[in-house]
Amino acid sequence: MRIGHGYDVHKLVEGRKCIIGGVEIPHEKGLLGHSDADVLTHAIMDALLGAAAMGDIGKIFPDSDPRYLGADSLKLAQKVASLLSENGYRIVNIDSTVIAQAPKLSPHIENMREKLSNALGIDAECISVKATTEEKLGFTGQGLGIAAHAVCLIEKM
Repeated sequence: MRIGHGYDVHKLVEGRKCIIGGVEIPHEKGLLGHSDADVLTHAIMDALLGAAAMGDIGKIFPDSDPRYLGADSLKLAQKVASLLSENGYRIVNIDSTVIAQAPKLSPHIENMREKLSNALGIDAECISVKATTEEKLGFTGQGLGIAAHAVCLIEKM
């Protein structure tokens, strides 16, 4: 058994979609990044890669590579799941938290779990997604960005 932790943060800006956990969330601002800037999926991928000691998403999908410009993070997550499988690992479970003052995420959590489940090839029951605010403190509390933490457990097959 191996444990991994992932963290990601993206700035909120006008003119971008707000995609979290593969779900487009209605909001006046979206997340800025080279790909679709899906902060939750990025944190989960980093947790999985870290658990397998395979680096991070910057190593696997560098932002200097034009192939990943505007990339769908769920498709990248599928590649991460394949890499884990090719190296003899199985995902046991994932626990994650999104930190955002706005938008309100609770109505979208089940859809996020389902999309992540499909991308990673595991049961939605094995994926926890939680959301919290920072009581208007810090960059997330001021609505300047959104952050996500994820931990995972993987095992050798």
